[in-house]
Parts: sequence; C-alpha cells; structure tokens
Amino acid sequence: MSDWLITLEGTEAGRTLAMMLALASALLHAVFGALQKGRHDPWLSRGAMDFSYGLMAAPIALFLVPWPQKALWPILAISIAIHTGYKLVQAMAYGRGAFTVVYPVVRGTGPVFTVIGAWLLFGEAFSGVQWLGLAVLVSGIFGLAIYNIRTIRIDRATLLPALGLAVLTGGFVAAYTTWDAGGIRAAVNPFTYLAWLFFLEGLFIMPTIAALRWRQMAQPPAPGPLALRGIFGGVVALLGFGGIMLATRLDKVGEAAVLRETSVVFAALIGWLVLKETVGLRRFALMALIALGAVIVETGG
Repeated sequence: MSDWLITLEGTEAGRTLAMMLALASALLHAVFGALQKGRHDPWLSRGAMDFSYGLMAAPIALFLVPWPQKALWPILAISIAIHTGYKLVQAMAYGRGAFTVVYPVVRGTGPVFTVIGAWLLFGEAFSGVQWLGLAVLVSGIFGLAIYNIRTIRIDRATLLPALGLAVLTGGFVAAYTTWDAGGIRAAVNPFTYLAWLFFLEGLFIMPTIAALRWRQMAQPPAPGPLALRGIFGGVVALLGFGGIMLATRLDKVGEAAVLRETSVVFAALIGWLVLKETVGLRRFALMALIALGAVIVETGG
C-alpha cells in the first residue's frame, strides 16, 4: 500500500485523495476533541486514549513495517517533544475553558501558523485567492468562538488564561503539523513514521501523567468506562491523525491543514445532532463561512 501511495505524490489523484483524507481527519478530530473534553477529567481521557493507540501501534511498528532508518530517529524524537508540549498545553486549556470556546480558538490559530511554517520549511506559497479563503475561514472560526463566549455560561475568571492557552495550543498544532509533514516525507515508508510515532509518544508520557493524577484523586472515576473511552478515542486518533499526515505527503501541507480545520463545523454538527444543542441562525451562518473559506482555499490553488 505504501508503494501505491508514493506513486500518487504530486498527481491529481493524489491531490483528490489528500482532500478526502483531510476532510475525514476533520470529522475524526472533532470527535476526538469532544471525547477528551467529555465527562472525565481531560488529563485522564487523554492518557487513556494515548495508551490505547500506543498499544495498537506497537505490533505494527515492531513487526509489520520496516524499522526507521538512522536519520529518522532524531526527527521522531523532536516530534515526540512537540506532541508532548501540545498535549500538556491543550489539557491545561480544556481544564480552564469550555470546549466550545477553546476548540474554535485552537483550530483558528493553527492553520495560520501552519501556512507560515509550510512556506518557511517547504517553500509552499498560497495564491491571493487562497489567502482570501484562509481569512474567510479564520474569521468564521473566531466569530464562532466570540459568539460562544457571549452566549454560553462560562467561568469568566479563567477565560483569559484559557484563551491564551488555546492560542498557544494552536501554535503547537502548526509545529507538529509541519514537522511531521517533513518527517513523513523523509521516511522511506510513510507507515513506518506513523507507526513508530504513535507507538513511542502514545504509550508512555501522557498515560504516566494520567495514572499519577488518577491515584491522587479523592474520588477517582471507575476505570472501566474510562478504558472504553480510551479504546474508542485511540481508534479515532489513529485514523484521524494518520489521515492528515498522509495528506501532507500527497499534497501541500498548508492546504491539508486548512481543510482539517473544518473540524469546527463537524464539532458544531455533533453538538446539534448528538448532544441536541441549539445551533441557531448565527452559528449556522458562521459554520457556512468556515466551509466557504475551506472551499476557496482548495479551489484557489
């Protein structure tokens, strides 16, 4: 399968597949974010999901794909450091702010930083039309965040720290997106990079933090439901993050990153269809603005 994917790089078929992978990743990322900010402590949820996908990736990394070439090990080490920083800051943001406020800010800042990073690292350049599309998408995302801040009951004392952490999380999103795009392109076999990254960064750091936190709780949650959430979230993470990384190898990093940020639309739709939240005309218009921006970016290249 890896040989087939490599033959699609730089082709129109590869561009189409990259678009489909990015949109699928957007949906899965929205699901993953909702799972982490669900009824459990976000640190525990993240630890359970990381441990699950680390276990799932272990046999693939050890037995099914070629081992990383020598030059790939330092790239993986730096990637693990970036992902760890991202997870720590994200959990801190979710612990201080509502999901509907934090998530749009993270997803709004991420693509801007990623487009800049892709220009610096890979020489990718957006056309004027694509910059317009990015501006439309980001304005819709931040408009949604502002709307949620004004209409949803939130802890105002922790709002500013939560927003600051959300912006910082967006910076980490851009950092791991561009760095991992370089890593997966440097790997002879793209699935080698994905399997070893999931195996190494998922199995140890966040599960250890979550276990220590669970032991210190006065009333820790039952491990059964937490484990089930972890397994489901682990599958979602493997498919979602793996999909967007493959998209960055098949096509431009910036375009894939922008398409992924339609996850904000999917998150709102999940809230409407599953959680029975009211969308309203304004939120619907902002969601349409986000989708329009993504379409402009994709068609303007």
